[in-house]
Amino acid sequence: MTLKLSAALAVLFFAATTNAATPTTGYLPQTSPAWLADIPLPSGVIKSWPQTGAVPSGPLPTTAAALDLTTGYPATFQIVTDAATDPQIVAVMKTIDWTKVPNVAPTTETTMTTYSPSDPYCWWTYNGCVTPKVDYIPPDISNCPKEGTWGLTYDDGPMYYFPVTPENEKWAEPNLYNYLLAHNDQKANLMYYGSRIVGAPDAAQRGLNDGHTICVHTWSHPYMTRLTNAQVVAEFYYGLKMIKQVLGITPRCWRPPYGDVDDRVRSIAWQMGLRNIMWDLDTNDWQIPGDLVPGGTLPYSQANATVAGWLENRAKGNDTKVGHVVLEHELSNSTITLAEFWLPTIQKEFQTMPATACNDIAQPYWEESFVYPIQGTVAISMNGSTTNVQAPQISGSTPSGTSSGSGAVSAPTGASKTGGAGHAAVSKITVFGLVAAAVAYIL
Repeated sequence: MTLKLSAALAVLFFAATTNAATPTTGYLPQTSPAWLADIPLPSGVIKSWPQTGAVPSGPLPTTAAALDLTTGYPATFQIVTDAATDPQIVAVMKTIDWTKVPNVAPTTETTMTTYSPSDPYCWWTYNGCVTPKVDYIPPDISNCPKEGTWGLTYDDGPMYYFPVTPENEKWAEPNLYNYLLAHNDQKANLMYYGSRIVGAPDAAQRGLNDGHTICVHTWSHPYMTRLTNAQVVAEFYYGLKMIKQVLGITPRCWRPPYGDVDDRVRSIAWQMGLRNIMWDLDTNDWQIPGDLVPGGTLPYSQANATVAGWLENRAKGNDTKVGHVVLEHELSNSTITLAEFWLPTIQKEFQTMPATACNDIAQPYWEESFVYPIQGTVAISMNGSTTNVQAPQISGSTPSGTSSGSGAVSAPTGASKTGGAGHAAVSKITVFGLVAAAVAYIL
């Protein structure tokens, strides 16, 4: 990847004034979503970062349980079929400049065979395109510009089970959040979608309170390019509204489910205040058989070997061009097992941080009171100039140095009673230059 593209991916998407349009050169201006201004702020969550005084972590808060998360929302886990006549969506659609939204029909399952090889709409699902063909929206964020950095991201949260049983409760949040807290107070991007927050608002509040950076993962987790314009707006609107009602923040980052995005969807997202965060390394952990993924087809051993291969490549000195944004999930016992097992080794070999931090995004929300640590010395504005936001530097997550010799790194066995055969066939991968990581799980 060229230095020019790496620099483009590092461009930031926040403004110095909350309600003012983002100063841009060539990009369509953004404004803080006025259609969320009247949503009352919740209690039980932090109102700024860095947090003044003690950070409320540990057990899940309980204040979110009293919130009414059904009135004014569509059915959970379902695409909004009547979006074109939904008064809330109609009002938002009036704020969008539709001349800046490419006039392309929604895709279908057969579109792949008829779509032009020239990829006129930068359809990621077609060939992994991350640089829009229109010049008024920025490239997707898809890696960490500085080599040796690992952008930690978890999709599909907050993780919960219904009904809760003693067997599955140990994997629900705050399991992963506790693990991150115990391992260098590690921060990550948490990609929440609205329908999941409805079932676990307290877990969502814990994620914010722990200092993780929250991004939008839509309302119902659909293939976004298959939706009508009104349905695309609805997915963003209700996802943002749920996050604002439960967490009191307005994210400026989002991730498309399945990575399915094109310039039509990007243009709508951008005008609704959102910048797209993709990835360049995919664990494919969502395909591992698990308690919430009974039909998964990816053996755990294969996913384990994939991560081990990345670390071995880095340890051998072959991974020196750019850093990475890595796709993981808080989705099942299997994904949590994989994430927790490899994190200590990843922290030894990479400077590990949220994808927003490695791209010098200090303010990922429209609320100015949240200013997170970044990798560089100053944050970068949308037009590439430095800003007056002097965010604290990332510290405490720098790799501990190169060790000598070889270390055997193997995945935990028997990680799940319902995880399928994938957990029985675990591999032992030799990783050059890494300290052996032994993690025991009591099930």
